[in-house]
Amino acid sequence: MSFVKIYLPIYLLIYLLIAFVLPTYRTFKKTGINPVTFGKSDNAHDYIGFLMKLLVALLFVVVLIFSFSERAYNYLVPIEYLEVNYLQITGLIIIHISLGWISVAQYQMGNSWRIGIDENNKTGLVTKGIFSLSRNPIFLGMIVSVLGVFFIIPNALTFFLTLTTYFIIQIQIRLEEEFLTKEHGSQYQKYKQKTKRLL
Repeated sequence: MSFVKIYLPIYLLIYLLIAFVLPTYRTFKKTGINPVTFGKSDNAHDYIGFLMKLLVALLFVVVLIFSFSERAYNYLVPIEYLEVNYLQITGLIIIHISLGWISVAQYQMGNSWRIGIDENNKTGLVTKGIFSLSRNPIFLGMIVSVLGVFFIIPNALTFFLTLTTYFIIQIQIRLEEEFLTKEHGSQYQKYKQKTKRLL
């Protein structure tokens, strides 16, 4: 348990670096385009972006509380019957596999990688590699990552974050599907028919 308290905050920083910061820098350097497309308007797309940032912030908060304040952690209502070694080990395995999965998917997207919907710069439709198994492998990896954190530190807040992350991502996926249908037409429709939304 003490190892996890030390390691989990470090892992989250590494996760943010690998899953968001480095791909953003790489895409911008290669294309001159900012791949982060969420803005501050009141439309559904930008509101989802705001909620995703909030969920990430809450995930950091719960991990920091778990790691540095046992007294405060008790207020998060730990689910004690789930605090077992095999679930914690499963969670640790899951978060590392999902990060590797996300990294491969981002690499395979190349310059088409975006955070949100880019209506100003046309991107290619990626359907090969991991994308032949899942239309949304990065989102799948994010869902599994949060589930892994719940397995490691099961409490009321991580349970809430797991459910909320799943539903918010499902909404974002549908917004993106509508956009991709307009952008790529029959090519995307054929892709939808042969490849599942998540897995």
